[in-house]
Amino acid sequence: MKVLVVGGGGREHAIIKKIKQNPRVEKIYALSGNGGIAIDAECVNIGAKDIDGIVEFALKNEVDYAIVAPDDPLVLGAVDALEDKGIACFGPRANAAVIEGSKAFAKNLMKKYGIPTAGYEVFDSMDDALAYAEKSPLPVVIKADGLALGKGVIIAQSREEAVSAVKSMMMDKVFGKSGDYVVIEEFMTGPEVSVLAFTDGKTIVPMISSMDHKRAGDGDVGLNTGGMGTVAPNPYYTEEIAKICMERIFEPTVRAMNAEGRKFKGCLYFGLMITPDGPKVVEYNCRFGDPETQVVLPLLKTDLLDIMRAVTEERLSDIKVEFENKHACCVIMASEGYPSDYDKGYAIKYPKELETKIFFAGAARKDGELVTNGGRVLGVTAIADSLQSAIDAAYADVERIEFDNAYYRKDIGKRALLATEVK
Repeated sequence: MKVLVVGGGGREHAIIKKIKQNPRVEKIYALSGNGGIAIDAECVNIGAKDIDGIVEFALKNEVDYAIVAPDDPLVLGAVDALEDKGIACFGPRANAAVIEGSKAFAKNLMKKYGIPTAGYEVFDSMDDALAYAEKSPLPVVIKADGLALGKGVIIAQSREEAVSAVKSMMMDKVFGKSGDYVVIEEFMTGPEVSVLAFTDGKTIVPMISSMDHKRAGDGDVGLNTGGMGTVAPNPYYTEEIAKICMERIFEPTVRAMNAEGRKFKGCLYFGLMITPDGPKVVEYNCRFGDPETQVVLPLLKTDLLDIMRAVTEERLSDIKVEFENKHACCVIMASEGYPSDYDKGYAIKYPKELETKIFFAGAARKDGELVTNGGRVLGVTAIADSLQSAIDAAYADVERIEFDNAYYRKDIGKRALLATEVK
């Protein structure tokens, strides 16, 4: 069986490593992949947003199954284009991927179907948005409507910050057309939880929960990043909270999308906040999270490709999805300066036996050598019977990986450990 995976980051590497375990898989193509992913798949220099190029390659190479992992190609209709040519896919079609592609759509969906989320307003006029921001209780959350590489959300602590955020999005167009509309919403408090879920549009199966660490610096300070590390499961996501989320958020979201004629098939990501009033949706994503995938999939016992094909064929209810009763920790090793300016091109050195635990993101091949080629270079995941042991093991592995300019947070999992102590 020939499988094609669209994307080239740590999330895609985690998917590929898991897919590779299926004995029926004889070939995996990664478009475009990266220098580290090339260890486990054949990388082809076709960009994730080159929909025509992806379809042409899939047809020419007689691909049996395609997995579209990043948000951009999903929103642009990569699954539609592949399926229309008879290629089975994992991932939502464009009319369902809009749940991430437009924050205004997602918020309006939640309001219409009574799914708990923060109060909000949507604006296409900068003057109206500024007037609303001027009177909103502080802090206030300003969001660009469209995709913005995870950076289109500003939590404004002052009026000046709120005004600046609106102007940068709507007037300066720092996120391009993604700022044509802005969402201004109330600030929620409480621990955050990430839950990825498989759904075929009829059945929804949540995966093990996780906790992301978005800020660049220890103690959750500094700039927002794509994620500096994760742990799973998330101690704040209790059985009671999980039950509430299934009844009030997960199943209602699937029903809402069906009611709108936008059946969602793929991985639906729920960014949640456990507020004093109960769990609420912070955001939806139309795909696996990064770096959540790097701790969730290593704990998956059931064959991933079998699950994905069941999703495609709308028979997810026939599959028993099981996870290890263990803990996982992923520490991201980045280039010093990320998410702002950083240098790249440094040789990456690591013991061969760590290869199964490393998920490469910003890596390239140069003169036969693996070198840094991005802000987030790689993630190292360790699994253990306890959270503390998983954290200790992940950091022990990090110490054995070397490249100039390496930077990583030293406190991944600390908040989760504190939560377990409180309980």
